[in-house]
Amino acid sequence: MGKPEHSEVVLIGAGIMSATLGMMLKELDPGIRIHVFERLPEAARESSDAWNNAGTGHSAFCELNYTPQKADGSVDVSKAVKVASSFEMSREFWSHLIEKGRIDSPKRFIHRIPHMSFVWGENVPFLRKRYAAMSASPLFSGMNYSEDWSLLSDWMPLVMQSRAKENVAATRMDIGTDVDFGSLTRAMLNHLLMEGVDLHMEHEVRDIVRHENGQWNLTICDLATQEEFKTRADFVFIGAGGGSLTLLGKSDIPEADGFAGFPVSGQWLKCTNQAVVDMHQAKVYGKASVGSPPMSVPHLDTRMIGGKKALLFGPYAGFTTKFLKKGSYLDLAASLELENIFPMLSAGMHNLPLTKYLIQQALQTPEDRIEELRVYLPDAKIEDWELAVAGQRVQVIRADEEKGGVLEFGTEIVSAKDGSLSALLGASPGASTSVSIILEVLQECFPAQMASNGWKKKLKEMIPTYGENLAGNAALVKKSRARTASLLELD
Repeated sequence: MGKPEHSEVVLIGAGIMSATLGMMLKELDPGIRIHVFERLPEAARESSDAWNNAGTGHSAFCELNYTPQKADGSVDVSKAVKVASSFEMSREFWSHLIEKGRIDSPKRFIHRIPHMSFVWGENVPFLRKRYAAMSASPLFSGMNYSEDWSLLSDWMPLVMQSRAKENVAATRMDIGTDVDFGSLTRAMLNHLLMEGVDLHMEHEVRDIVRHENGQWNLTICDLATQEEFKTRADFVFIGAGGGSLTLLGKSDIPEADGFAGFPVSGQWLKCTNQAVVDMHQAKVYGKASVGSPPMSVPHLDTRMIGGKKALLFGPYAGFTTKFLKKGSYLDLAASLELENIFPMLSAGMHNLPLTKYLIQQALQTPEDRIEELRVYLPDAKIEDWELAVAGQRVQVIRADEEKGGVLEFGTEIVSAKDGSLSALLGASPGASTSVSIILEVLQECFPAQMASNGWKKKLKEMIPTYGENLAGNAALVKKSRARTASLLELD
């Protein structure tokens, strides 16, 4: 493959976000010229890999950190509604790709798995209020709630087995899914290759400089030969996971000033006993301990990875200075600039519980981890589980006039004013809401085209509920879910 001199679009990183943007652009403008540069020898092996993210098909059915309890005791479901709406849009886009033959069998990447929230003791009233608040939205139609011990034993036998008698409660959504985003990403990129998109593996983007004519000059290293070359692009998308922050800083766009990143490594306990794996069929999410950060929400998680059923528990966190799982220990130091040092220090001062949590996690022994697991799986045996390193997260730190710096736990889109460059920072819910995130990128960076009748018509074909308010339209939610369940073979 030759070295490109110029592209209309350059996508940095061969993960779920770049693949989604590439697919959308090719659907909207089939003649557009796209080049993808990925530093690893295979696509979707960092944040998008099935072992490196939550893989939940985040729909807010079971994630209790999306429904915080307010000071007056009520439960705020606004974020849950937003996430659930976004996931429905993702399902619609994936259904479109299946319907049009862009990717093959959905069984490669999506499976039906019940989503459950599980609490005990003083958290039971919270879950009861959460259920009542969520039931008001058609997005959560079909959610079941129970405090009945025998019914919960049917829902999740491993969780209830040998459990000491106490007040317990759970919600269950049977339409929950498990998504292998690594497989989905590779399926989309394979189609893009057939459509003429050039995918350059083992190519690392090392610099991004704006040319005086408004285009972008990129310095790229072919890691196989260590040869550097330059290419020009009209539009650059930085979807490089933890590596996005460093590349965004190199662009020198004013909109990037004040952003910093705090790296956190993830770990899972992975079950090695297939008999235990086969006894659990659900994603069971609990409530983070008081004082713990949102990222610490524990879950006992059934996955389908590479066509094989797996069972994970976690996450356990650790600290590293790497921004990528296969990155450099100098990543954190290289990201520091005069504009972001103060926001980083300020955010650290305002998030001392996170620092304490990370220290505690780093000092855990195997026995400590198993004891945490036994809160959800009372009969867990240490010999049935092994520690597996998951992906890297870079939590976004944003400059703030009042607090100096604020630690963000979501996904942040940072775009140049003229729309010629856009970058994604942050993590959860990330991949599950990739379609709505990329729609925001398109709106910010291709406003004229997005306003045109041609693109509007095509967007409605790809995402039938595009521009609609799913949260308040039960008939539309029902119609959308029936269509996507059929096309994704989830019936």
